[in-house]
Amino acid sequence: MPAEYTQSDQFRGACIHLSDLSGLEIRDCDVTGLKIVDCYGGNVSIGGGFERVVVNDVDVTAHVEAELDRLHPNRVLAREATSAAEYRAAWDAIEQQWEETLDRARRLPEAKLHEQVDGEWSFVETQRHLLMAGDAWIGNAVLEEDAPYHPLGLPSGWMPAEASARLGLTLDATPTLDEVLAPRLARMTTMRRVVDELTEAELDRVCGRKPADPYPDREYVVRRCLTVVCKEEAEHHRYAVRDLTVLEAGARTE
Repeated sequence: MPAEYTQSDQFRGACIHLSDLSGLEIRDCDVTGLKIVDCYGGNVSIGGGFERVVVNDVDVTAHVEAELDRLHPNRVLAREATSAAEYRAAWDAIEQQWEETLDRARRLPEAKLHEQVDGEWSFVETQRHLLMAGDAWIGNAVLEEDAPYHPLGLPSGWMPAEASARLGLTLDATPTLDEVLAPRLARMTTMRRVVDELTEAELDRVCGRKPADPYPDREYVVRRCLTVVCKEEAEHHRYAVRDLTVLEAGARTE
């Protein structure tokens, strides 16, 4: 079984030379300053949030971002919203795209919606994660609800299991799509109400809470919280439709 390293700093500043790294997977890591030089291979995949990416001395950052924006225009709405009207427009688009994508997903057998493609979250797990994002950034930070976290929420991989337990999350749950969508769509409705009632003054209000205890102690304004939720929705929709295409192809051949 391949070795697994979690929350380790043993590779910081390391040089890996003349080694077989085929099949290596680096996930949820800080790779600032990562250099891959004079290496070779096929089927290399890189994904994440990078400030600058250079491939064979060519800066491809702007090209990649422009292509992603072309393919997924809601990324632009989510990223560039600054006014109350723009947040409403972004959420309108997000609601519409998920309505269409959920209809598409329901045409697959339930079992397919629990399959992971290339080790990524399944469609159901993606809905669980977006539920958690809404609970944390809207229910807890913006609205300061008494019980903001639904137990089916799924946090990012960096959150320690004990922190998730303190939030009341059941990480090993195996809910159906409908069981997840009940709280997920309810939280989306909450977000709908927040943006509909949003004022310019409210955007700069400092929230009384941070999203969750593991998050850094700092000021979180409403504007930042709304942007995080919109960007999470747009990016995870991109992942979801990418993987649905693979699942649909598999379903046709079975």
